Amino acid sequence: MLYLWLKALHVVAIVCWFAGLFYLPRLFVYHAMSEDQLSRERFQTMERKLYRGIMMPSMIATLLFGIGMIAMNPGLFATGGWLHAKLTLVIVLIGYHHLCGAQLKRFARDENNRSHVFYRWFNEFPVLLLLAIVILVVVKPF
Repeated sequence: MLYLWLKALHVVAIVCWFAGLFYLPRLFVYHAMSEDQLSRERFQTMERKLYRGIMMPSMIATLLFGIGMIAMNPGLFATGGWLHAKLTLVIVLIGYHHLCGAQLKRFARDENNRSHVFYRWFNEFPVLLLLAIVILVVVKPF
């Protein structure tokens, strides 16, 4: 029963984390397009609160609940090739998360040198990761 609770909490944490991963780059799009100081300050506040208040705790919870599930079912780790692929993508996702944090710091220092078009494309990357991760978890192709 504990395993099912961990799995449910893991899924909730993932949903919260991805909400932030989808929304923060969208805020970057609007921030890059803003021309007045008041708008830039407003976006800096929104970005900081989203990253620190939702994304970081959600990422940490996702990882802790996932580690808990693996600890309770270590056989999965030994035989599930799909799990190894998923964990590799999660590592990539953590890297993307930290890239978002680095961009947030650049915006906070008013040092952004990228256009809103860049952030529109940047915003699509977590969609591809989510698609691949869900397929690996549900289909378990190997």
